[in-house]
Amino acid sequence: MLIQEISKELENRADPEEKRKRTCWEKQYQEEPKLHGLPSPTVRKISAKYFSQAKRKTKEELFRFCEELLSSSYSEETTIAFDWAFRLRRQYEESDFRVFESWLKEYVHSWGTCDDLCTHAFGAFIFQFPKFISNVKEWTQSPNRWIRRASAVVTIYSVRRQKHLKEIFEIADILLTDPDVMVQKGYGWMLKETSNHYPKEVFDYVIRHRREMPRTSLRYAIEKLPLDLKEETMKKEKPCIDDT
Repeated sequence: MLIQEISKELENRADPEEKRKRTCWEKQYQEEPKLHGLPSPTVRKISAKYFSQAKRKTKEELFRFCEELLSSSYSEETTIAFDWAFRLRRQYEESDFRVFESWLKEYVHSWGTCDDLCTHAFGAFIFQFPKFISNVKEWTQSPNRWIRRASAVVTIYSVRRQKHLKEIFEIADILLTDPDVMVQKGYGWMLKETSNHYPKEVFDYVIRHRREMPRTSLRYAIEKLPLDLKEETMKKEKPCIDDT
C-alpha cells in the first residue's frame, strides 16, 4: 500500500510542462525517459516523507520496496528508491553488493540514474567495502555505456574522502580512449573530483596522456586545477625539430 500511495502522489502532483522540459533534456543523451513530471527537489521531499513512515522496517524489507519502485521504470520512483537505499548506508553488508550491482545492470538506463545510484548508495558501499573495487574495474569492459560510466562515477564518493587514488588512475587508464562521450564525461568528472585533493597527481596524469585523451575528458579533468596548471595542460606541444 505504501508504494501505491507514493505512485499516486507522484501522479497527482505531475506537471505536464515539467515533463515536457525534462523529456527534451533527456533526449539530448539518446534516452527515452518515463516521467511523471516533477522537479527533483519535490521528489526528494516526497521520498523523505514516506521514508519516515517506512524506516522501522528491516533493511531487507526496505530493499524490496526499492525494487518495487524501480520496477515501475519511472524516473521519480527510481530517485526515491536510490534515496532510500542511501539512507540505509549504516546498515550495509558485503552481501549488498549483489543487490546494488543488479540494480545497476537492470534499472540504470540514463546518466541521471547512473550518477544518482553511484555517487550515493553504491558509492558509499564501495567506500565501506573497498575489496569490491576489483569488481568495479570489471565494469570498464561492459558493452553497456552506463556500466562503463559507473566504473568511474562510483569512485567519486571515495575520492571526496581521499580514498582509492591508485584505483582511480587505473580506471582512467582503461577508459582513456573510450569512444562514448558519456563515459568520457564520467571519467573526466572522476579526475576533476580527484584534483580537489590531488591537483599535482591529476596534472601529471593529464600531461602524460593529453595526446590520446579525448578533449571532453581533458576539459572536465582540469576544470578545478589552479589556473597556471590548467593553462599548461592546454598548451600545444612544440613539434620536434630534426637537425640532421
